[in-house]
Amino acid sequence: MSETKSTAKPKTGKPPAAKDSGAKEMAVKAKAAMKPEAKAPVKAKKPESKKVPSAAADGQIKVTQVIGCIARRGDQRATLIGLGLNKRHRSKVLENTPSVRGMVYKVRHLVKVEKVS
Repeated sequence: MSETKSTAKPKTGKPPAAKDSGAKEMAVKAKAAMKPEAKAPVKAKKPESKKVPSAAADGQIKVTQVIGCIARRGDQRATLIGLGLNKRHRSKVLENTPSVRGMVYKVRHLVKVEKVS
């Protein structure tokens, strides 16, 4: 007794492929017609902000690196490099801005900060 097994491929959920290219083109055009046309978003103009002159940024600060960055996280090392420090006992005079103060706060255990008059 011999049994014959059918070798039908399992369904994958995809529609059967079109035999001729004309049907394929029509399907693509029908999909394109169903999509709404996308308009470019209109951006509202922001009012120009007045920049504070550097003299009004509460002066300057002197940042000195007192501890090296060996065995520290990579972001702390990158912050020191961003401050212009990379070796012990090097100093930099920087503007006292919120961004610089935030960087100094992140590595406050590695640096010493003095106010420059």
